[in-house]
Amino acid sequence: MRQTIDKLKANNALKIITEPLDVELEIPHLAYLEVKHKDSKALLFVNPMDKARGVHYETPVLMNLFGSFERVKLLIGDVEKQGNEVAELIKLKPPRSFKEAMYLLPKLSKLRFLSPKILKGKGLCQEVIKQGNAVDLNAIPVLKTWSEDGGRFITMGQCYTQSLDGNVRNLGMYRLQVYDKNHLGLHWQIHKDSVCLLEEYHKAGEKMPVSIAIGGDPLYTWCATAPLPYGIYELMLYGFMKKQKAKMVRCITNPLAVPYDADFVIEGFVDTETMRDEGRFGDHTGFYTPIEPYPVLEVSAITSKKNPIYLATVVGKPPLEDKYLGYPTERIFLPLLQTTTPDLIDYYMPENGVFHNLILAKIKARFPNAAKQSMHAFWGVGQMSFVKHALFVDENAPALQSTEIVPYLLNRFSTQHCLISDGVCDALDHASPEFAQGGKLGVDCTRDYAKDLQACEILEDNALKGLLESALKKSGDIKQIKQLYTNTKNPITLVALEKKESVSKAFLELQSHRELQKYTRIIVIVDATKNDLENLYMLLWRIVNNIDAKRDVRIVESMVFIDATDKDERDGYLREWPKETDCSLKVLEHLEKLGLLKDYGDLKQFYKRFHIDKSYNC
Repeated sequence: MRQTIDKLKANNALKIITEPLDVELEIPHLAYLEVKHKDSKALLFVNPMDKARGVHYETPVLMNLFGSFERVKLLIGDVEKQGNEVAELIKLKPPRSFKEAMYLLPKLSKLRFLSPKILKGKGLCQEVIKQGNAVDLNAIPVLKTWSEDGGRFITMGQCYTQSLDGNVRNLGMYRLQVYDKNHLGLHWQIHKDSVCLLEEYHKAGEKMPVSIAIGGDPLYTWCATAPLPYGIYELMLYGFMKKQKAKMVRCITNPLAVPYDADFVIEGFVDTETMRDEGRFGDHTGFYTPIEPYPVLEVSAITSKKNPIYLATVVGKPPLEDKYLGYPTERIFLPLLQTTTPDLIDYYMPENGVFHNLILAKIKARFPNAAKQSMHAFWGVGQMSFVKHALFVDENAPALQSTEIVPYLLNRFSTQHCLISDGVCDALDHASPEFAQGGKLGVDCTRDYAKDLQACEILEDNALKGLLESALKKSGDIKQIKQLYTNTKNPITLVALEKKESVSKAFLELQSHRELQKYTRIIVIVDATKNDLENLYMLLWRIVNNIDAKRDVRIVESMVFIDATDKDERDGYLREWPKETDCSLKVLEHLEKLGLLKDYGDLKQFYKRFHIDKSYNC
């Protein structure tokens, strides 16, 4: 980690913050703003403190480490090249001659680095060892990110576990709530590999060993996020990408092994009979997740370097560090995804779609319903199964990240080629009527399905608003409408509504207004108080977060109605609709007085652009 900081300094990619800042809100709020800045840098806080307890920490806090594409390349390498190497490895065929065998040797030689090497003796991560009464999680500058978080959370912990027989080793990343000096809450969601391992120990009636490493080589942290299939150890990626074995050491109090150069290691055991309420937590969706029971780690030892650095991240509304962490995942795992979806050419998961809420995919549509085949392949594979909305185009489509892709979709879209289904959802998804399961939408635009669709007659906004008001008057008052892509076959109408009743009831009224088909094709209804119809980036974020396809998408002939408003009992929604992650205005004002926000230009516009605090309300 010290070498990483030197590398950041040498590349003008680090800001050192010398002002004493609180681990509660102040440090994470500044990191939250910095990653959204066009010239974002990593932040090293050298004077972190706990103002409530009057504690000044000696350990610096490093944030926004991966917060740009340039830093990802600096720290992880050329991800396009690494993706190509994965593709070559997957496509290897048995050699048919001695010459072919010699050609393959350099490629096969890379495999010798996959298995981590366990060193004898202690590692750098064990220069300082604390056990028994000396164990104190509060001595680490763990952050409280959001005002309504249930406590302080470790956000970049590498979680090491293994099966009961030791044959399956796993590395993952989960948020970890600090309950007290020697207990951590483990946010192990129901679909995660760690839960499969936990069930083994539970059936055997044994405690489960768990170790949390923080810091060390940045590649360990990225490997912890990698969506590998169950049973494949994520640290094998480290060896493949670094061309050297990961060096590990045995833990002091449990049988696990961790990277020798981690800055901190938290060791312990989980009693599989014990669960404890965990949360709330402002998560990467940009919403708070509810309080729910999760496993508890009883800490038996904390080891560290003599001069460790505490690595952390902040999650919330996009764009954030996960945008850049997700980029190497997207590129490197494309060849692996192509093994289960062979016609897949490319895919793109925009960060304001919160990755699992929206995916665009380009495929070779070689036969009718090829897109539907790919939809089912996506929804049946690992973490891709959590994707809620998947849009497919053909190989002649423009680049998926280009501005031309939306008109291309709208000029080929037909309601006859939409698939509304259901399946598993991410445990963090709040829109679905039931926990971890809900509606999914697949859209096939691989052919020109709109070629026979008559173009719309575009009305002035006020005229179209009048038509819509008559249908939506029971549901609320329309404050504004905005028409988008009016020169395409399927123009979009955004409706900002001050909601009074369930919008779903108004769908019947909208359906009866058949003349609407002359003027628009896709109507999206959002809450007027929360949405700026000019801010399409944040609008997309809120729409894909807020809808469940089976409940909120209605198709009538050539029209689509989408209810992206917040839901409650009026909509038959009986779960808790979460609050959004909004920064504390008091903390923002304090950071501004310290002169730490001068690089962000007009703060009012900056806050409004990214919905930083409640001032974004329209």
